[in-house]
Amino acid sequence: MIRFILADLRRVWEGALAVVLLVALATALGVGVVLQERAMRLGSARAADRFDLVIGAAGSEAQLVLSSVFLQPSPLPLMPAETLRKLAADPRVAWVAPIGFGDSYQGRPIVGTTTALLKALSDGLAEGRAFAAEGEAVVGAAAGIPLGTRIKPSHGMAEEGGHAHTELAYTVVGRLKPSHTAWDKAVLVPIQAVWHLHGLGHAEEAADHDAHHEHEGSKPGEADHGEAGHEEHEHEHEGAIDAAAPLDESFATTAAGVPALLIKPRTIADAYKLRQAYRGEGTLAVFPAEVLTRLYATLGDARTVLVAVAAGAQLLVAAALIFVTVIHVGQRRRQIGALRALGTPRLTVLAIVWSELFVLLALGIAAGFALGYLGALTLSGWVTSWSGMVLPVAFTRADLGPAALLAGFAALLGLAPALLAYRQSPAAALRG
Repeated sequence: MIRFILADLRRVWEGALAVVLLVALATALGVGVVLQERAMRLGSARAADRFDLVIGAAGSEAQLVLSSVFLQPSPLPLMPAETLRKLAADPRVAWVAPIGFGDSYQGRPIVGTTTALLKALSDGLAEGRAFAAEGEAVVGAAAGIPLGTRIKPSHGMAEEGGHAHTELAYTVVGRLKPSHTAWDKAVLVPIQAVWHLHGLGHAEEAADHDAHHEHEGSKPGEADHGEAGHEEHEHEHEGAIDAAAPLDESFATTAAGVPALLIKPRTIADAYKLRQAYRGEGTLAVFPAEVLTRLYATLGDARTVLVAVAAGAQLLVAAALIFVTVIHVGQRRRQIGALRALGTPRLTVLAIVWSELFVLLALGIAAGFALGYLGALTLSGWVTSWSGMVLPVAFTRADLGPAALLAGFAALLGLAPALLAYRQSPAAALRG
């Protein structure tokens, strides 16, 4: 019987291939949606795991997390320097890392921060050392910038009309180990260098900066954060830039505002107390994992819609296949009648017709899972190359249920033409 089935499939290989492709494409759509959504959840959760608490000015929780954890460019309002000074002296805080945005190098974000955050981002340095002076930089594992490179920061992004700073060139002195987050594509520099480069960091400099912004008609409490403002003229910064200046991470005297603070509480209880203390009165404290949970709920709704669309496509393909196979069985009446006339039992005829269709459907489902996996892998690779965040694409035990359901549906689908063949009488078939 197996030889007969294989010979029959070879005879109609064009139609068989069309059936396999239809089923594969319909299956791949649903599989790809599920795998990609899961990869987004796992990748973003892994990235947020490194950050216990984020504090920013009052505004959008989602935007605060997207900007500070995933380095998505967006203008964030600045917090007063007093917030940073209070947290740096708070006994409930193991370390506080202010982060400053706005500059870039060859499409990679330059982020001002501290040595404490360097240690928290990955399991140490792959090569070189941490920055120890104002003119030094450490790059992420995927930044692709060799040690010793001199980096001229650009205000904003080059594709948005940003312009190069001439006051300072950072020297790359270290490279972090992979963290599988967006920070792998970043260039990390001392926060004091970002402040000084933009005329901030001390009380008199901050006042001059605010006066300059008021003269330009912008709000002093709002960060540039990647926007190409002041497009018609070159920025002139009044801060003192000294590439050899040692780091000062005490923040006891700084007067510079910051868009976000990354906090490492000493205990879980301290984390909740700090979040409560800094929610309100101009500040916003969030646990990134909680914000992501709410974003996942929205993502889950979108996934439900897409899976429903994929299921609808599969049902349409199933209906088309039933129609095609019923016609095919009708065209093979003489062949079926000849088999019955030669003494082939009805059950054997049913098994032959059912097996042919089930084999095609099973091949299509298997090919669909493979195509869905490759599609999700390709999309995740594109996201990783663009953002630096690794999205792990993998099947889990939870995928066995849908696979078994599709196989069962294929088995039922094959019964319709098989039963038609089973009910045909050999005399009627040969007369037709």
